[in-house]
Amino acid sequence: MWTKAIEHAVEQTRKNIGRFGDQFPHVSENDKYRLNPNTDWTDGFWSGILWLSYEYTKDGVFREAALRTVQSFKDRLEQNRNLDHHDIGFLYSLSTKAQWIIEKDEEAKKLTLQAADVLMNRWRENLQIIQAWGPKGDKENGGRIIIDCLMNLPLLYWAYEQTGDSRYRDVAVIHADQSRRFLVRGDDSSYHTFYFDQETGDALRGGTAQGYRDGSTWTRGQAWGIYGFALSYHYTKNPLYLETSKRLARYFFERLPEDNVVYWDFNVEVNADTKRDSSASAIVAAGVQELLHHLDVSDPDRAFLQDGLQRSMEGLVNSYATLEDPEAEGFLKRGSYSVRGGAAPDDYVIWGDYYYLEALMRLEKGIPGYWYDR
Repeated sequence: MWTKAIEHAVEQTRKNIGRFGDQFPHVSENDKYRLNPNTDWTDGFWSGILWLSYEYTKDGVFREAALRTVQSFKDRLEQNRNLDHHDIGFLYSLSTKAQWIIEKDEEAKKLTLQAADVLMNRWRENLQIIQAWGPKGDKENGGRIIIDCLMNLPLLYWAYEQTGDSRYRDVAVIHADQSRRFLVRGDDSSYHTFYFDQETGDALRGGTAQGYRDGSTWTRGQAWGIYGFALSYHYTKNPLYLETSKRLARYFFERLPEDNVVYWDFNVEVNADTKRDSSASAIVAAGVQELLHHLDVSDPDRAFLQDGLQRSMEGLVNSYATLEDPEAEGFLKRGSYSVRGGAAPDDYVIWGDYYYLEALMRLEKGIPGYWYDR
């Protein structure tokens, strides 16, 4: 099952190279990806798909396309184009760092370290957080963190490993600790975002940008938390991160619907029109494999998590993958960008495609993506 799904995704990618040219896919509209000239926060996922396809096939067509994206990311860095946000890890871990991991290219390493410095510019010392969105002092976003940022921290952990400069690791650890304290709730659900007073640093309130309501649990946010804390454990071996990832994963799997692919929010009313988010299930399928890698064979949660992983993957492949459509641009149907905001609420989303392929590659080939050196 997994091999067929990988090979279908790889062939879709081969076709997409011609369809996309030097542009980057974001989300779809009328079953066609909307493209941009490397200006969005999601553009690293296309690069990551190309690198995964190259690792699977060793076909130079994929390597050449991936290298063109790396050149584009170099240009973006040099021009400081659309980098004033926290998603630098999504952009550069899956492009320049991927090249470093696969080929040990020194120029790619240099570019990735420069990207880590860009992310460090988001650190707000007085608040002890990495600010997610907006300029420093922004009225709405100046004291705001979001759970997605946990997936950007591996860029900083990696930079510490490469340079020995403890600033990178210290910032990543402090932000992970703040995320664990303020974004993870006592029942193992999560806030999407949290606000701090910009003057005093005091904790204010949890909220959401893309979930159903401030107190609900946005499924993709829960997914970012599962994978992000597992990666923080990979780098630090802090058992609290592993425990948190497990707790979030159990909450997620305990709420799988009948077909095992989640709706867009765990608290939204479910009816025939309720939107899914296949990308949330794909992220968890990859992230739980990282989590399981760190669990002892005797861990009491292991069997439950393995079952949840199996159910999620079978649900994605059997009911949401575009296996029967050779001309589909996306790998997974029914991803949602922002149901709340009315943006691509039921479409292909490029991060869903990336994590789906990464999850498959982990299962079939043991290739864990590009979040850390191998």
